[in-house]
Parts: sequence; C-alpha cells; structure tokens
Amino acid sequence: MNADLGQANAIVMRRLLLLAAAMFGFGFALVPLYSIFCDITGLNRDEAQVLARNTQVDRSRSVQVQMLSNSENGDRWRLLAPTGAIAPHPGELVEIEYELDNLSDRPLVGRAVPSYAPARAAAYFKKIECFCFREQRLAPHEKLRMPVLFVLDNRLPADIGVVTLSYTFYAKGES
Repeated sequence: MNADLGQANAIVMRRLLLLAAAMFGFGFALVPLYSIFCDITGLNRDEAQVLARNTQVDRSRSVQVQMLSNSENGDRWRLLAPTGAIAPHPGELVEIEYELDNLSDRPLVGRAVPSYAPARAAAYFKKIECFCFREQRLAPHEKLRMPVLFVLDNRLPADIGVVTLSYTFYAKGES
C-alpha cells in the first residue's frame, strides 16, 4: 500500500512539474504572441509610439522652428505661442507649450488648426501630443497651458533649415 502511495505521489509530482513547465513556456511565449496580435489588429503600433522611442537623433544638424499663433476672434480668445525660436535636431523629442486665455465673461469652446511653412515640412513634422487634437473648453477668464510634443523626422530634406508652426484658434461657440 505504501508503494502505491509513493507511486501516486511521484505521478502527481511529475504532473505538477509538467504543469509548471507549461506555465513558464506559455508566459515566455506571451511576448511574441502579443506582438503578433498587435501587428494583426494595429493595437499599440501607431506612429506616436515609434517616435516616442526614437533614439536616432541627427546631431549633425539642427532646424530652426518658429512658433506663431492667431485667434479668429481676438476679443474673446488670446492664443500665445512660445516666445523665441527653438533649434531641435531631427529625431529629437521636443515639448513646447502654447497658452490660451478666455478673455470673455462666458464659457467658450474652440479648436486650433495648425499650418506649416514651408508646406512640404508638414510631412516631416510628427506631433505626438497636441492641443489641436481635440476641442478646448474654457470657463470665463480661464487660462490654459497646452503642450505640443513633436519630432522632426530624420528624413526632413536638408534644404529645409527653418520650419514655422502656426496655430489659428477658431471659436465653436459657447459651452
């Protein structure tokens, strides 16, 4: 009877070890399986994530980036661009902030529309985060600081030495 119990314990122990090995193998296989799943569905494969992990900074050159701002209705809104130009290297992750003021006694809703000069630079100006991606809602006399996180693509043509980023803010109406 003791021999049968010892043999049963050995079988259970082998099954537990096999189960533990299978669990370890499954956990190890999850990383490539998740990657395949993301490739098929497009999940977590957007350009912003690729740019955020970019370490290919071209330190051999810099590009002057000028920031401008306009408001459709200057008596209700004031959009302020950062003062002064910056000179990032292509591939470098850059964060700047614009400031938006509601100058009125009413809540307002609006959206910023970007433009670039020269126009062909737009294809190389990769925004990861931007206040222009969504409507902005401001309470009366509220002031917002709004970030823009971007990368100038390394493939930016060498003859483009200055890029102008301009936002025009359009009021949608009252919130």
